[in-house]
Amino acid sequence: MSVSPATLPPVLLHSEAELARAALATPLLSRAVRLARWAGPETRVGAGGELVDAQLPAAAAELGLAADDPDAAAYASEAWRVAVDTGLVDVTDAEEEGADGTVTQGEDLALLSEGSPQDVLGIWLGALDTVYADATVPDMDNLLDVLEENGEVDFGELGWDPQAEADFLDGVLGNLYLLTVGDAAGGESPVPLPALAASMIVPDDMGEPTDDILEQVSDAMMKLDDQFRLFEPLGLVEYQPVDEALMADIDDETDRPEPAPVDDEDVSRYGMVRLTPLGLYGVRARMLEAGVDAPAVGDLADKGADALLEGTSGFPQHAAQAEIEQWLGRHEPLGAARELLAAARGADEGAPLRRLRCQQALSLVGDEAEPALRDVLDDAELGGLARVWLAEHGASDVPAPSEELIFWLTIDTLAAQLSVEGNSDELQGLVEGLAQQHSGFFATAWRVEHPATADVLEAMGRLHPDKKVAKEARKAAFKARNL
Repeated sequence: MSVSPATLPPVLLHSEAELARAALATPLLSRAVRLARWAGPETRVGAGGELVDAQLPAAAAELGLAADDPDAAAYASEAWRVAVDTGLVDVTDAEEEGADGTVTQGEDLALLSEGSPQDVLGIWLGALDTVYADATVPDMDNLLDVLEENGEVDFGELGWDPQAEADFLDGVLGNLYLLTVGDAAGGESPVPLPALAASMIVPDDMGEPTDDILEQVSDAMMKLDDQFRLFEPLGLVEYQPVDEALMADIDDETDRPEPAPVDDEDVSRYGMVRLTPLGLYGVRARMLEAGVDAPAVGDLADKGADALLEGTSGFPQHAAQAEIEQWLGRHEPLGAARELLAAARGADEGAPLRRLRCQQALSLVGDEAEPALRDVLDDAELGGLARVWLAEHGASDVPAPSEELIFWLTIDTLAAQLSVEGNSDELQGLVEGLAQQHSGFFATAWRVEHPATADVLEAMGRLHPDKKVAKEARKAAFKARNL
């Protein structure tokens, strides 16, 4: 499984206890458990461990499915396959050829009621493997058309490439995972199915999609619609399927609609999907198994402050906040403050952002940390942020900062913001306000002895909308580079 970024943003997972409860409540695993407990000496299975046809009505009845439900046998067969694959039942092959096999309850069945949350999640991941395999097989309706004389399927004629199908589904779930963990709202917003399909089909550098590309996206949507319908009963996703009326239109090749809706109000008709908290856990587990670096919030909680500040430097704001909170929860306030301040020092390119994350962390520390902040009041790199913290906490006898320190802290803060936000509207507003409040800012700023001074002034010249002010900033940047 692979996704585009070299390092994914960290995911904020629910606790294993919460995830285990969610796994036990999923319809598919619940049905598998019921069948595993129902199975007994009279249960008969075929050579592959599947329930024989004569047993399916009883299995469906055990699941509370109506006898006249056309899907009852399929639901029972799917749940049974999960029970077999996850070890909830053990299959014993028949001794005689052509005879039926028998089953007994598997050892793993007891783990669902007596085991740890990790045990439960391990069984759920096994069920995910089963459904994943089902989601990548070809349409069974077409298999009879490509059976060869020896009874084997000609997959070439079917146009089915197992590895390509698996890679496609891995890519889709990887993109959905990335959209979820990068969402400041915590992945609450569902993703339109056309957008998800297009993310796999449409080249990044393509302007207007061609008719061929649009047809590929439409085909991918239909494939994903089938796959997400399989995944929803296992709790991997919350899914609103494609409108059946649209499905009928798409089946009519003479009237194939474009995959992207014209009206935003109609977007839900094309399918909407989001990963559940359990789904995030499951996709991340598969990524880790495939060797993908998929960090989780809390990975740095037992590391030093240097690892915390360095590690969160590339995190989105909400993820950095959550990681810092977990780290602080394992440290006493005064010791944490001293360790954070020591890790924030430095003149390297990443130092400004470390100090910004340090400020963020210190804002969550109580008054017990005051001695650590007072100790660095005379520090050229930390004295400014120490004064800010002390003032915000109502401390007395805080020495006023020198003009040199104020300008140094301003450059340092802007350098950190630039590394996080680039040329954002928020940063542009900050630059405009700074230049407006200090008319002589550039005349002094170019002399600040900070490694990022020239870069910051150059960025201010690029971001400020007023041509005159922008020119002053560029001149100051030129002076700073030649200082």
